[in-house]
Amino acid sequence: MRGRRRSVPVIEFTCSPEDEGVIAPPVPARSALPAWFRRLPGTDADRVGATNNGLTAKRCMPFLDAMATGWIVPLAATVRLEVADGGKSVTSGWEFDREMVSNHAPFQVAGNPYEPRPPMKFHNYWTIRTPPGWSCLFVPPVNRPDEVVHVFGGVVDTDTYRSPVNLPFVVTADDGMYTLKQGTPLVQVVPFRRQDAAIEGTVRAETDEEAGLRRKIQRSTNAVDGWYRRVARAAR
Repeated sequence: MRGRRRSVPVIEFTCSPEDEGVIAPPVPARSALPAWFRRLPGTDADRVGATNNGLTAKRCMPFLDAMATGWIVPLAATVRLEVADGGKSVTSGWEFDREMVSNHAPFQVAGNPYEPRPPMKFHNYWTIRTPPGWSCLFVPPVNRPDEVVHVFGGVVDTDTYRSPVNLPFVVTADDGMYTLKQGTPLVQVVPFRRQDAAIEGTVRAETDEEAGLRRKIQRSTNAVDGWYRRVARAAR
């Protein structure tokens, strides 16, 4: 008798019927890797030296996994931002029939390192639904900094909060006019089970056995191309 197939948790992105096919849809992060990374070769034989083996970031699985984890929620529609007065003034406009950008009151984040740039928020029209016990971490797309805006991170209990989550941000660009096209990656959404996040920590010196294992892993990682991919990830 075959064993029962283990159910896989599902994250859902829902929008109003009139928005389907109009606003840019969320996509798996692994399908939206930046162009510069896709063009990067895995190795560069001309760069092999005493301190490196010629491998590029494309062969670094932690770097790639960080970018490929979760989903990308993009900008629903094209937005224009006009920055003036050293960033103190930002005027916005958009190509959509509903609000895409609004302001937060400065007192809400008084003393933040971006002052005097005004705190703002992108309006998101996707509701994210996760199974009971699952939340979502919202962060700027990993390893792909935006030159115009910085979106702030947050955690939302998307199993109970069944409504679109707006995305606070600050404009970091110099004075000028900027266009953020529809589909621009805004945030990376990483679902996680809250039970898994409840972990206690210790801080101590390593044992001799732990030190030996660490050195072995370091030697393998540096000497064998793809060791992490084949061994460390296979243990998941």
